Amino acid sequence: MENRSLPVVAGLIVLLAMPFAVLAADGAVAADQQTAWQARLDKATALQAEGKARQAEADRVLVERNAECATKFLINDCRRAASREHLTVTRETRRLENEGKAIEREVKREQMEARSKLRAEAEPRRAAELELRQAESMNARQEAEDRVAAARAAKEAKAAEGEKRKIAEAEKKRRKQAEHDARIAKKMREAEQRAAQTAKKK
Repeated sequence: MENRSLPVVAGLIVLLAMPFAVLAADGAVAADQQTAWQARLDKATALQAEGKARQAEADRVLVERNAECATKFLINDCRRAASREHLTVTRETRRLENEGKAIEREVKREQMEARSKLRAEAEPRRAAELELRQAESMNARQEAEDRVAAARAAKEAKAAEGEKRKIAEAEKKRRKQAEHDARIAKKMREAEQRAAQTAKKK
């Protein structure tokens, strides 16, 4: 039996082979993009770490200043000045940390968009691969059915040949038996005729 799904399989294989050059180019772009993202994430981590370190230093300095202010005449003025300096540094450290967090959020958003885009671009290829697997499975099933049908046909042909031979042998045997019976009947008639002639002569 002719396998009609072979052209479909061949077409799908061609379809799957076509995007390899494009995928290779996309892979290089993706590697560059990954490098850029990592650099930005490193910068975000560094900004947040710098903010935390400067905040810790500002907190330490504030404690020292407050201790020094306790020994001065205008304690409250001294402490207010120390607090203002601390607040200025705190605002700067928060700005650094927020900038780092914003960079991190932006990179994660871009990465999510890139993953969604890759999934969308890969969907036709996945669909083609699924169709190819289904076509191959259908071909394998059809080949198995063809083999079973061929084996059954060969068995039936052999059985028919055997039956034909059996009928021919039975016919041959019947003819032989008929010929044998005819010879015996002829001999009996001839013997009867001879016996009748002998009886007439007496």
